[in-house]
Amino acid sequence: MAEFHNLRDRVAVVGVGTTAYGSFPETDEYGLAAEAFRNALDDCGLDKSKVDGLLTCRIPSYSRVGETLGLDPRWTITLPGHGRMSGIGVIEATIALATGQANYIALLYANIGRSRRVFYGGDESPGYWDPWGFTSPGAAHALMFRRHMELYGTTTRQLAEVSVAFRHHAQLHPDAVMKAPMTIDDHEASRFIVAPLRLLDYCLINDGAVCLILTTRERAANLAKPPVLVSGFGGREAYRTASIENFEFDSWHGQVSASANDAFAMAGVDREDVDALMCYDNFSPTVLFGLEGLGFCERGGAGSFVEGGALKVGGRLPTNTDGGHLSNSYMQGWALNVEAVRQLRGECGARQVPDCEIVTYAQATPCTRVIVYARA
Repeated sequence: MAEFHNLRDRVAVVGVGTTAYGSFPETDEYGLAAEAFRNALDDCGLDKSKVDGLLTCRIPSYSRVGETLGLDPRWTITLPGHGRMSGIGVIEATIALATGQANYIALLYANIGRSRRVFYGGDESPGYWDPWGFTSPGAAHALMFRRHMELYGTTTRQLAEVSVAFRHHAQLHPDAVMKAPMTIDDHEASRFIVAPLRLLDYCLINDGAVCLILTTRERAANLAKPPVLVSGFGGREAYRTASIENFEFDSWHGQVSASANDAFAMAGVDREDVDALMCYDNFSPTVLFGLEGLGFCERGGAGSFVEGGALKVGGRLPTNTDGGHLSNSYMQGWALNVEAVRQLRGECGARQVPDCEIVTYAQATPCTRVIVYARA
């Protein structure tokens, strides 16, 4: 990523907006996206007419979004509705802004999975993996975590620390979906979905939308909120191990490690400088995989690393302080990027990380991305 080092701190997130998360059968992706867009504009005080870039994700028609919002942008991109796209989207928008393709870009994501009963697997999406019994993403993650248990002695009680920490954060977040208290014993008593993963290891499918508005650092100075800088980023793909024939079940360790090294080098920071982590958590083991790949602990050491509330605010590495996918809502990484911005602005109230200056977003997926955000 040396060729991108000149992009360090040149682009900033200046506006963020979210909707409530839940079940909203009376609306659709376009209505939810419009609400998040309006909230993001209000957040930064930007006039809608200045938005000349549009990125959409999990929304059927980018042109209908433009029509609905009253936009005629000069730069547009649409991304598939996979959970790996938020990191990709932020990086693509950063490059577009730094190269003058747009001045202000709105990134919009909307999901209506709960009200439309989208299950992300099973009979709903039969296909190539079914002969091996893999009818859902959860099955693959269960197998990866089982391998981790066998190789390193990781236990489900250690895994429970992830879900318990994120539920603790959700209880501190006024808008989070799940607020019922959770203990390690509660996690262990919950039913298996695909052993060794239990109900409380799975993310929460909800309706909702997220918007981020990005611009250059110079333009950001004239807006309502302090800018949050895109300081570094890195990425790697893992297509050859994504199919069942070649799946190494190695938790994308090499991809996360290389991406993190690039992102931290570009930002000019070390892992010790990171005040909070926003780590993709479609399933709780993904967080363990992310911690190891990012280099916050040795490979195989994530189970010990998370013990004793290490991921809670006040712990050694506050992680997913909005409750994450496991207890806030599964907005496929987009809301985690919003939480990074709010932490760096100091807007998180009871869940605020003190003196927060550097936040890392990471997704351990076949399309791995790591982004380092910094307070200006």
